[in-house]
Amino acid sequence: MRIGINGTGLVRFASPERTADDVARAAADGFTSYWLAEHISGGFDALTALSFAGLRTPDIELGTAVIPTYPRHPMVLAGQAMTTNDVIGGRLTLGIGLSHQAMLAPLGLDYGKPIRHLKEYLSILVPLLEEGTVTFQGEELSCNATVFKKPEHRCSVVVAALGPQALRVAGRLADGTSLAWVGPKTIRDHIVPTITEAADAAGRPKPRIIATLPICVTENPAAIRDLAAKELASYVALPSYQAMFEREGVDGPGNLVIAGGEAEVSERLEELADAGVTDFAASEFAPSKEERAATRALLASRLAA
Repeated sequence: MRIGINGTGLVRFASPERTADDVARAAADGFTSYWLAEHISGGFDALTALSFAGLRTPDIELGTAVIPTYPRHPMVLAGQAMTTNDVIGGRLTLGIGLSHQAMLAPLGLDYGKPIRHLKEYLSILVPLLEEGTVTFQGEELSCNATVFKKPEHRCSVVVAALGPQALRVAGRLADGTSLAWVGPKTIRDHIVPTITEAADAAGRPKPRIIATLPICVTENPAAIRDLAAKELASYVALPSYQAMFEREGVDGPGNLVIAGGEAEVSERLEELADAGVTDFAASEFAPSKEERAATRALLASRLAA
């Protein structure tokens, strides 16, 4: 299991400079990848920020986890992704997701047929990224276009897919899935078999399973879980995450935080690897300076292993 850093906690600062510094530190510490989310109304563009960071730091995979699909036509997103991938020398992995109805409503966007939207979106996006041309006519989305320059670097696409229908679409049309708030039991029993079966049926390679969870090496794990439950309570109200909490048998984010001493945290990471996670994108949820240092040291030791 490869280990990277999820820098989404920095998104609220909307600072390309701060993000670039975080990417540089992750690369210097030996992590294989760095992932950045894009909040649908946050005013901070993930691909622009990663382009800026990638120019400063040449040796780390950069990925979006994730960019919401609805606000951008796939032709527009393909153009942004190809430009970013060219700027950073082919190191981009494009993570996309449907977002949530509650987040789309303030933008006046319809969430009525999300699975159809996802199928049509990928049917346009992936051919453009791979071949630079597409002809597709869907019920919601259409595109007949050829880009100025065929992509020099392949841009891998992963999908934030949780439900069975979305996982099957991702398995058939994309390179894997990017997960948040999904525990090892659900990954092992639901995510991996569903997406892998779809990929196998489509003749595609084994899907990438990228998982993000908060992590903290601490002497007081109960306090960390309580803090996460309080600060991240909004996720409980989102139906797609509710379904994952129910599958895992937990009542919210606090129960999924990886917190404890070095041995306990290492055991939880092994559990994710055994469940089928190919990449763990660590969201460092460590309030104190000592906990931040201990958490980064533990993650770095896993890289050496």
